[in-house]
Amino acid sequence: MKRLLFIGDVVGRAGCEFLADKLSGIKRENNIDITIVNGENSAQGNGITRGSADAIIRAGADIITTGNHAFRRKESMELFDEDYIVRPANYPEGGCVGSGVRILDMGAYSVAVINLMGTVYMDPLDNPFTKMDELLENIDTPNIFLDFHAEATSEKKAMGHYLTGKVSGMFGTHTHVQTADECILGGHTAYITDVGMVGPELSCLGVDSESAVNRLRFRMPVKFQEAEGACFLCGTIVEFNEKDGKSHKINRIIVR
Repeated sequence: MKRLLFIGDVVGRAGCEFLADKLSGIKRENNIDITIVNGENSAQGNGITRGSADAIIRAGADIITTGNHAFRRKESMELFDEDYIVRPANYPEGGCVGSGVRILDMGAYSVAVINLMGTVYMDPLDNPFTKMDELLENIDTPNIFLDFHAEATSEKKAMGHYLTGKVSGMFGTHTHVQTADECILGGHTAYITDVGMVGPELSCLGVDSESAVNRLRFRMPVKFQEAEGACFLCGTIVEFNEKDGKSHKINRIIVR
């Protein structure tokens, strides 16, 4: 049995610093073999930069997943040539940098990490269900984990049921609020609707609460500021059999 740690959206400098402070201890205490971290909001002001990606890798991540802010920073496009980062695989083919799938070679076994983005209340990318079918045809390891970056809980739930028995785990990201519905679907697929986030806990998804309230209250343009104060880290730990790809346990974690 192997253990995989998936950590939700890291927000800004505070999130990167808290990850660096806590991740090694979490991995050691839980005998973690593989660590995946969503870093699409890790740069100041959202998006991801070379600096914030390096901070996540130095903290102990093996793979960085992203989402709708993957390409927010134009100067960071070349970052997606690195083999430790993925972008949503359902961006249209032909003109998009990077890859939506990375294969981790662990010696005696390998793990496929896939990133997809939902389309309900999100950008109109290619159909994520159809794209997932295409990707699965070309992956030759049974150990497959998906970061499904989506807004609607209904779309995440539907994807989880669609992939039951086809993947080892599906982790929802994007909404930054950890859900309490972790489970093993069909005796095979670890699932959670949203893993949560890393960053200031007393905030609106990592953003200073006052600016978020004013944006919603007055409907006027507001420059969001990263919140200050104590941080927390949200994630999930999955135990899976690397020989057949079946997950047997999923636990939520919150570190404050």
